Amino acid sequence: MPRLFGTDGVRGVANLDLTPELGLRLGRAAGHVLGGHGNSVVIGRDTRRSGRMLESALAAGLCSVGTEVRLVGHIPTPGLAYLAKAHDFVAGAVISASHNPAPDNGIKFFDHRAQKLPDTVEDKIEALMSGDDSLPRPTEGGIGLVGDARGLVKDYETFLLSMAPPLAGMRIALDCANGATYRVAPAVFAHAGAEVLAFFDAPNGQNINDGCGATAPEALQRLVVDHKADAGFAFDGDGDRVIVIDERGRAHNGDFVLALAARHFAKQGRLSPKLVVGTVMTNGGLESTLARDGIRLERTQVGDRYVWEAMERLGAQFGGESSGHVIFRQYSTTGDGILTALEVLHLVRAEGRRLSELADDMEFWPQVTRNVKAARRREWDQIAAFVDAKEKAEAQLGSAGRLLVRPSGTEPVLRITVEARDATLASSTAEGLARVAERELV
Repeated sequence: MPRLFGTDGVRGVANLDLTPELGLRLGRAAGHVLGGHGNSVVIGRDTRRSGRMLESALAAGLCSVGTEVRLVGHIPTPGLAYLAKAHDFVAGAVISASHNPAPDNGIKFFDHRAQKLPDTVEDKIEALMSGDDSLPRPTEGGIGLVGDARGLVKDYETFLLSMAPPLAGMRIALDCANGATYRVAPAVFAHAGAEVLAFFDAPNGQNINDGCGATAPEALQRLVVDHKADAGFAFDGDGDRVIVIDERGRAHNGDFVLALAARHFAKQGRLSPKLVVGTVMTNGGLESTLARDGIRLERTQVGDRYVWEAMERLGAQFGGESSGHVIFRQYSTTGDGILTALEVLHLVRAEGRRLSELADDMEFWPQVTRNVKAARRREWDQIAAFVDAKEKAEAQLGSAGRLLVRPSGTEPVLRITVEARDATLASSTAEGLARVAERELV
């Protein structure tokens, strides 16, 4: 059987793959492995309709092995991680499927250090889920209690506000993706002094990430220009990613943020060591831009946990993914879209230039990604016709580009990414290989 835990917790279509029964068993096993009786776990969620259902099931499982549960309601994923570390919790759990569409949901745990659980701990939890009868079943005073802790969200807001530069005189547009940032982000930017224009901040349980947010920033790009904003920030459903929009309406991803931060700190003599952690998806233009300032790019496989592990191992100050998931190691253990947005504005103020001017200094190569629904996506390297097509595409690109094929860890798709200095070549190569995948990997 495939492993229950993926690259980002347990994911699936709510009430179909990710059922309340599964959530109950997961809560019992996780509660036991993470400390059991007498310990407390904090649970938060995004705005999906299925969130309360899964929250109830997970909390019931935790309580049934004696674990205390505190519910904070809607909160960005990085906020939940922050609370797990800042308060007396043995762990935190967030119910969210991040940038995925509304029918999906997920359950992800953080330990008391605000870090994702190691694979070994997830494996222990998964093993116990099939042997549920061996887990304790305390009665009366041994049963855990569920408490309302929504007030703790203010602690996270206070932390973010302590990271904010003075924003008086700035007009900032926010796309909250009808997700977990819809309250926190506008409040933080407003308290920092900005004139806030909040969009997609009316979640109804079914409109999260629907034509908005970090995966669809086009609406915010238009709104920034129409409202003459100084900058715009499009978050994803759970708030751990952000896409930056400059005053000209151009969108900039996580690679831009890494380049901006690394080059600024290197210029100030404050980048030590002189390296940045990215992934195999990180744009080749970023590598070229950093090299001009003597900064090395270290690549990992896709996934924020791998970026964090490399940052820890190498002592890197910054790391992240092109998707907008950026980690500032000094302040956080995970990507935080709101924190990243505030850091970008810090850097803009420090550089004394507009966002568009800073973006013009960066070199980024055209990059095209095609997501192909493919039943045999995990077997792509065993399908001769597809492998042959990939090798021919790589030969055509030569040294002028790069090609990456990988099955998604969170969605049933094969991601084909082509990067080249020539935009037409990148697009035609991606389209051609995608057609082969659609034909051969069904």
